[in-house]
This record gives sequence, structure tokens and C-alpha cells, in this order.
Amino acid sequence: MSSKTRLVVKEVAPGDVNAPICCSARLSLAIWAFLGFFLLYALRVNLSVALVDMVESNASLTKNTSNVCKEHSSTPVVPRNTTGKKYPWDANTQGWILGSFFYGYIITQVPGGYLARQFGGKKLLGFGILGTAIFTLFTPLAADLGVGYLIAVRALEGLGEGVTFPAMHAMWSCWAPPLERSKLLSISYAGAQLGTVVSLPLSGLICFYMNWIYVFYIFGALGVLWFIFWMLIVSDTPETHKRISHAEKEYILSSLTDQLSTQKSIPWGAILTSLPLWAIVVAHFSYNWTFYTLLTLLPTYMKEILRFDVQENGFLSALPYFGCWICIILSGQFADYLREKQNMPTVCVRKTFTLIGMIGPAVFLVAAGFIGCDYEMAVAFVTISTTLGGFSTSGYSINHLDIAPSYAGILLGITNSFGTIPGMVGPLVAKGLTHSNTVGEWQTVFYIAAAINLFGAIFFALFSSGEVQDWALNGYHLHRN
Repeated sequence: MSSKTRLVVKEVAPGDVNAPICCSARLSLAIWAFLGFFLLYALRVNLSVALVDMVESNASLTKNTSNVCKEHSSTPVVPRNTTGKKYPWDANTQGWILGSFFYGYIITQVPGGYLARQFGGKKLLGFGILGTAIFTLFTPLAADLGVGYLIAVRALEGLGEGVTFPAMHAMWSCWAPPLERSKLLSISYAGAQLGTVVSLPLSGLICFYMNWIYVFYIFGALGVLWFIFWMLIVSDTPETHKRISHAEKEYILSSLTDQLSTQKSIPWGAILTSLPLWAIVVAHFSYNWTFYTLLTLLPTYMKEILRFDVQENGFLSALPYFGCWICIILSGQFADYLREKQNMPTVCVRKTFTLIGMIGPAVFLVAAGFIGCDYEMAVAFVTISTTLGGFSTSGYSINHLDIAPSYAGILLGITNSFGTIPGMVGPLVAKGLTHSNTVGEWQTVFYIAAAINLFGAIFFALFSSGEVQDWALNGYHLHRN
């Protein structure tokens, strides 16, 4: 069955039909998804920067008591708005605030994949981002009412965001030709990295020159605006798209021949006992341990260890994710080139890109721990570590569509549920290990993340697959009107 699938895919390769990706409906979907995930991550990470300005300086236990690194900022003193209200939240409270998002996020992963398969991903993703944006607008009010209200609002934001990735995977199972999956999905999900790149420094500037409350008002309003365009422009499937060309629709549908299943019931037993799926689970968990730890705590590390001020903090915190964004885009193109032009088996591409995207970051993350107060090298190594992680997007991250395209949303919901656990636990572990904020304590945080990354990469290399699984093909049909 697997060899037959590959033969059919080659028969409808992009060069064989008149359906170029440029100006296509599927590229339009990728771009609007890119903007959606851009805002999704901007809404997610802005609190990491704003929290530095929200907390009374003498209340935080994230103070560098060792004073190993000297102040090095040469930024001229400029007028800044100091009207933002301060709150007496200690380090443990901050850890719960930063982690609360993931307690909501983990709940809606699998339901999101199931609902997207049953009803389509367009509305689910759209309302997920809209809900996150609305709760972001209420964040300043919640903070003023008390830390419990803020934690609740962040958990509700997580509920909204939890359905988004499974919903998008479900949409791509209908939209992405197999030999274009890497490039299309890398474009759409790279928005998450660019959202981080823009949100971190912009949030720092807003806090510096205005007031931290505007961090939430500005990004929340942009999320509402995106929702309006998303609902007007995109469609769940090529069949329901009003402006798609006939040639493109035929190309997409024929490329998915022997890839999809019509059975209504979901083979939960086969899914949960699938070793290739568990290979993705382990890789997803391992990669996210490093990613989420840095995402939530890198601004604090930059300020308290490397001693950058608030304005510099945002730009330097964003630099690693800018590198990752570039890597995701380029590696997605390269992965599809290897599969289509060089006839490299899909499983080899997924394993190679996952190994590079997980072992590379582990090596440079450990190296960053040994740099100490060499600011330039520390920033460079953290940047290289996060940049190389971009290869994983064309590795384990889209492997769900290779092994079971009909159930890709559900599979992503399962793997992302496990991948969310590091977001809940990682920052708390890191906060617990860095009470004195010494370089040695942060080295321990980096060692743990690197070891977990290494284990995940090896496990995926041993047990992953690039073929559509038998249980995902029962009830196959040609997906047409």
C-alpha cells in the first residue's frame, strides 16, 4: 500500500499539472494561517516581557543575588512612562502566572482535533484565536482584581489556543499535497516564531515608553481584526472554496488519492498503540521542554544574569526566534526539495531534520551555560540553539500528516497534549532551580533541557515512520464532490 501511495503522489507532482503554488488558494491559506499563528504567539508571550514591568522590583525573588555579571548597558537614559501599576508577586507566584496558560491549553488539544475532523478547522481556529484575543484585552483588569483572576484569564486564553494547532493540521490534511507539506506547513507555523520575534521587543518598547497595559490592548485588538479577515477569506476544504481554480482543486484532490479515510468512527485503539505516533509524542515533549523554558524565562535570564535593561531585553530575547523563523522557512523548502527532486524517502527526511533540530540545540544550549558573562557569545549560542530547532518543523512536527492524514488533527492533539506538559512543569522547575539566579543554577537548567532533547531525538530516529499507517486507510475513498 505504501509503495502505491508514493507512485500516485509522483503522478501528480507539481511539475506535472498546471497548479503552481504561486498565487494559489493553498498559498493564501498558508499566509493567513501564518498571520494567525503570528498573533497567537504574540498573545502568548507578551506577558513574559510585561511581567518584568508589572512586578515590584523588591518583591521578585528572581533577583541576581550573586552579581556575577556586571551591568554593561550603555543605553542613554530616556524619559519613560512609569504610571503602570506594580504588584507584589514573588518568583513562585510569577511561575504560576506564566504556567497557568498551559493548564487551559492542555485541556482542548484532543477535543480540538476531534471537533476539527467532525466540523472543519476554519471556525474552530478562528474562534480559538478570537477568544484568546478577547481574554488578552481583559488581562489588565484581571491583574488589578487579583492574582487569582489573572491566572484564570491566562488559563482561559490557553483553552482558546489549545484548539488552534489541531484545527490547522486538520485543514492541511485536506489542502496540502503530500510533496508540498513541508513548505506549506512551515510557512503557516513559522508565524509562531515571527510572532515571538516581534512581540518580545515590541512589548519591551511599549512597557518602556508607554504603559504595560497597552501590551495587552494592542495585541488583543489585532487578534480581533485578524479573525474578521480569516472568516471572510479562507475555506475548510478546496471543494468549498469559492475562488479556487479548477486546475488547483483537481491537483490537490488527486494528490490525496490513497491518503484519506471515510470511516466515521475513529480507530482509537490503533492510534494509541501506534509506535510511530509515540515517537512523535516523545520528540514533541522533548523539544517543547527546551522551547517553552526559554520562551517563558529567556527575558528573565537576559535581565538578571546577562544584565540587559528592559529595552535591550526584548530585542535580545527575540533574536533566537528570528533565527528559528528563518530556519523554519528555508528548511521547509529544502525538505520538500529532497523528497520531490532527490527522491529521498519521507522517513529519512523526517528523521534527519529532527536529529539536526534537536541535537544541535542541545549542544549549543550546554555551551551557552559555560560562557558565563561573555554576553556576545551567550546570546550567539542561545540564538544558534533556537535557530537549529527550526529544522524540527520539517521533522517530527508535521509527521502526523505522513502517517495518518485523515486523523492528523487528532494525532496533533494527542502529541501536543504531551508537548504542553513541559510548558506547565518546565518554568516551575527552572524557577525552583534558580532562586539565587547564579550562572551555575542556570547551567543546571540548560543541562536538563539538553538531556531531554537528546533522548527525544534518538527515540524518534529509532521508531518513527514516513508511511501512511494501515489503520488510517480503512474506508479509503477519492475525496471529491
